[in-house]
Amino acid sequence: MQRGETALQGVLSGLSGLYEDNLFLNNLYEFLDLKPKIQDVTYPKSFPIPVRQGIVVDRVSFQYSNTPRHALHDVSLSIRPKETIALVGENGSGKTTLIKLLCRLYDPTKGNITIDGINIQDFEIADLRQNMSVIFQDYAKYHFSARENIWLGNVQIPLSDSSIESAARRGGAHEVIQHLPNGYDTVLGKLFETGEELSIGQWQKVALARAFLRESQLIVLDEPTSAMDPKAEYEVFQRFKELTKDQMAVIISHRLSTVKMADRIYVMSKGRIIEQGTHTELMALQGDYAHLFETQAQSYR
Repeated sequence: MQRGETALQGVLSGLSGLYEDNLFLNNLYEFLDLKPKIQDVTYPKSFPIPVRQGIVVDRVSFQYSNTPRHALHDVSLSIRPKETIALVGENGSGKTTLIKLLCRLYDPTKGNITIDGINIQDFEIADLRQNMSVIFQDYAKYHFSARENIWLGNVQIPLSDSSIESAARRGGAHEVIQHLPNGYDTVLGKLFETGEELSIGQWQKVALARAFLRESQLIVLDEPTSAMDPKAEYEVFQRFKELTKDQMAVIISHRLSTVKMADRIYVMSKGRIIEQGTHTELMALQGDYAHLFETQAQSYR
């Protein structure tokens, strides 16, 4: 009877485990059955190389499906070839959402985004994204070697390509990698025993190098230096103009001292653009931008 009871408990425990595992498998199968909402058009148009007229965001509005609030409302701006613009505003003002629409992670609820007069929905998605380099705030940390971490920015080149080291120099990661035990062959992160953990600022430099590796026509930096020390941040932005002289660039930053270099600055609030102009023009306007700039400047006086 005792052995029979033990066997019965084992059977019931096994059935319970099977039921629990099945719940996880249901989640997996539901995920695998999801169909992408963003689809390629049947006859895509070729992406213009080089871009001659620029990017135009025309009265774009966007609303996430799980909320009645509009993340963007009637936003219009333009990015000309070889121009650097900056997006400034409080958290939740819609800056990152606008970039996600530009990368076509979502489609606008209203309005259009065009490149050289062609709606971005008419391009092949892979072709569109191949011409963009983006570093979001939640950039990925891959537990691969330092070389592979940078190479993932453009997997079409050989892993031994010299441009990987060149991108590391541009992003400020070369000096960090040089001091690692095995240089570019050092595994990053502590997932493996031989891995070397980096500080947040050093990871950010690696992510920056990854973005520079892809010779894209548009580079987007969403808080690219938020975790860097002041010296490293200064060096990155001192070279940024030179590094992106042949590219369109978008900078999102809360540090207004870094956005002064932009050709045009757009100030966003609650999903709308409320001010635009150069740093000098916006300071003369004495509006929200000037108030934010003076508020930050007082902390350093």
